[in-house]
Amino acid sequence: MTIQSVLLPVFVLVALTFALLVWTGRSRLVAVRRGEVKVGEIVLGQQAWPEGPTKVGNNFHNQFQLPVLFYVAVIIAIITQKADLIFVVLEWLFVAARLVHTYVHTGSNHLPSRFNVFLAGFLVLAAMWLMLAVRILAGI
Repeated sequence: MTIQSVLLPVFVLVALTFALLVWTGRSRLVAVRRGEVKVGEIVLGQQAWPEGPTKVGNNFHNQFQLPVLFYVAVIIAIITQKADLIFVVLEWLFVAARLVHTYVHTGSNHLPSRFNVFLAGFLVLAAMWLMLAVRILAGI
């Protein structure tokens, strides 16, 4: 696989993270300007933010959980030259799950749907790691 095809899913996930950061900041600024929250209420914590900025901010923070393991797996796959077509397909499945998770989390925030999408992404990531570990340890 080309380095571009291996890294493109990473760039998409990084773009999502940056977009969520901008969206979080913008939604919080709008909430303050509209008077939905006072600066003194949020200066020491997050509890006073309205629902919208809270959902987006929480999803932004989620991008530093499972995706961290994704980034490490991709780096290891590149270094060990184990990133083949199957690995890239798994990358895209993980990124798709993260995009859907963001859509649900920042929209309806329907917990069963959000959990199912999270679980799907987790299982894909676990498969990536298992495949990587077997290939590296078995020398395949």
